[in-house]
Amino acid sequence: MEVHLTAEQAARLDQLAGKKGQPVEKLAQQVLVQYLDHEANFVEAVERGFASLDRGEYVDHQEVGERIRRRFES
Repeated sequence: MEVHLTAEQAARLDQLAGKKGQPVEKLAQQVLVQYLDHEANFVEAVERGFASLDRGEYVDHQEVGERIRRRFES
């Protein structure tokens, strides 16, 4: 697989790799793995949220306001 970067993106990656003392390829792989992990976690959280809604487990707008108010009154 190839990934094409703009000149600016390549320069930023090269600069950061240099500062970290890592090869550009290694840094690019680390960044991609972190991004993919983050996105997978986000999608999973959204799916859990939709499942909660489907089960009727949610807090309405008024309750959110009340919880916020109580939190800052403490």
